[in-house]
Amino acid sequence: MKEQPLVSVIIPVYNVERYLAQCLDSVSHQAYQNLEIICVNDGSRDGSPDILRRYADEDARIQVIDKANGGVSRARNDALDCACGEYIMFVDSDDWVEPDACENAVNTMREYDADIVMWSYVSETENRSSRKVIFPETTVFEKEEVRAKLHRRFVGAMGEELSHPELVDSLCPVWGKLYRRSLIQKSGARFVDLAEIGSYEDGFFNLEVFGKADRVVYLAAYLYHYRRDGSSSVTSGYNPRLYDQWQTLYDRMEVIIRSNQLGSEYEAALNNRIALGILGLGLNITVSTQSMGKKVKDIHRIIRQERYRKAYKNLPLNYFPIHWKLFYGCARHGFAFGVYALLTVIQRIISR
Repeated sequence: MKEQPLVSVIIPVYNVERYLAQCLDSVSHQAYQNLEIICVNDGSRDGSPDILRRYADEDARIQVIDKANGGVSRARNDALDCACGEYIMFVDSDDWVEPDACENAVNTMREYDADIVMWSYVSETENRSSRKVIFPETTVFEKEEVRAKLHRRFVGAMGEELSHPELVDSLCPVWGKLYRRSLIQKSGARFVDLAEIGSYEDGFFNLEVFGKADRVVYLAAYLYHYRRDGSSSVTSGYNPRLYDQWQTLYDRMEVIIRSNQLGSEYEAALNNRIALGILGLGLNITVSTQSMGKKVKDIHRIIRQERYRKAYKNLPLNYFPIHWKLFYGCARHGFAFGVYALLTVIQRIISR
């Protein structure tokens, strides 16, 4: 029997006492046993630390790192700094994994000598489970395909990918993937603080890591369960700094594109990300306590900014279905009230 390489499973934990046991059970009961399970208690103020201690007392593979609250990015970085495994897997503490997730991922990694293995997931809400397909079948991506079909998508969508703007970032989470640790080290990737870029810390991390990958395998298996309760969404609470934070994100992406000479396709993809970003920025504005007039004024200020005007001018609306074509058409023509009205409808749908 081949020796089983060590897998470091990284779980950032913050105030998730309701779901934490299910997560830890799903990881500790993996068919694949050679794990180190690194749980970072990010200053939790509920019963999460007690749950972590209890599980660590019962399973020597579980390590608990206690730290002052600094956010998920710092928690993951701290765990990466002490990880010893040949492979790295990230699991969010309110999610869970199938019993054969590690086994399938490691076997696939070794069979194809891959740098990254990724797989499908199940979106879980209180009332339903929904399988999410990223690609229709198990697929091996070699170096040029990694760049053309995966890496560029972390910058933004192109062509037919624009037909479903709500799915543009389906590749971005770090969960649902197994990484070769040496690849992460080679890339120099770190998780960027959300205070700096607002969101998309997973996607930015993957932009750096996938850029160094020679072979990535997509496994057509539903091995991860992603719990959706709305608490992590940009729509769950108003963030007055989100606009400025996303400008920083775009600036950092521009630096990567230019310094790595990634070319015009990546520039067009970033243009599309900026244009599509009015959805997230607009939803953030709609959940604020400002008057309707102030909300419309804020939306108008954004879509008339030079960066956004350029983005909408170059956004290929022909790929969009009619409802998204209407939404982004309003943005292109500076019709802020139309954008706001459609956002309120979208917000009601999301809140159901």
